Amino acid sequence: MPKQSVLIAGCGDVGCQLGLNLLDQGLEVYGLRRNINQLPDGIQGIQADLGDPDSLKGLPAVTIVVYAVAASRHDESGYRAAYCDGLKHLLKALPAPPKHLFFTSSTSVYHQNDSGWVDETSPTEPTSFSGQVMLEAEHIALHARVPATVVRFSGIYGPGRNHLLNQVRSGRSAPEEPPLFSNRIHRDDCADVLTHLVNRSLTGHPMARIYLASDDEPAPMHEVSAWLAAQMGVEITDRSATRRAGSKRCSNRLLRATGYNFRYPSYRDGYKALLRKER
Repeated sequence: MPKQSVLIAGCGDVGCQLGLNLLDQGLEVYGLRRNINQLPDGIQGIQADLGDPDSLKGLPAVTIVVYAVAASRHDESGYRAAYCDGLKHLLKALPAPPKHLFFTSSTSVYHQNDSGWVDETSPTEPTSFSGQVMLEAEHIALHARVPATVVRFSGIYGPGRNHLLNQVRSGRSAPEEPPLFSNRIHRDDCADVLTHLVNRSLTGHPMARIYLASDDEPAPMHEVSAWLAAQMGVEITDRSATRRAGSKRCSNRLLRATGYNFRYPSYRDGYKALLRKER
């Protein structure tokens, strides 16, 4: 029986960690990206540009495809090129349909701003170009001629993603009123969630079309900042920091029901580990 194989398209920070997880389980792993020099040992590099269909010739036939790209430009054309066009090019270039396609999306597809709960069944009417393009890309994935699952990640934090830590270090925080609920997931949990879902697919478990991946504890931004300030021994002097995202609480109940257990179930767990490493 041939070895089961996974192609990670856009094999960046999360993709590399996912690849290492899958290698540990004895799977064959391909990492597709423009520059393959930074791929960890064991991941077979495919040097290609998802925006250039000619560079995608000769792809291997694989069991699973994980589309985990990050847009290189934060504007509408950059998003469309990365998430919509790139996905179409890849699907067209695959020599055989995979058993399952996973598409990593974002909670930017939600428009809700009333601090209420959202889940996989909540309406999605984003007003931002990022949310609109991501929703369009989800539609492409879910209507491809292969079984597909979308994983909507909330705000990813972890090694090298220090925006909030730097903001708090400079004494800045979101205002206390009105409370702005924020949602997050540690980079390692992103990779572990994808590993968990890939394994479920390979072992024949039924898969939902959409999973919302966010930790157990949505929290007001000012509370997160105050806790971080206490951990770092700094004082908040400016409460005017604003965020692009709205205020909502993301439910991970459906993902939890598949048996996934978070490595970092709350921001306290994840940021404690990050601050410990820094010290």
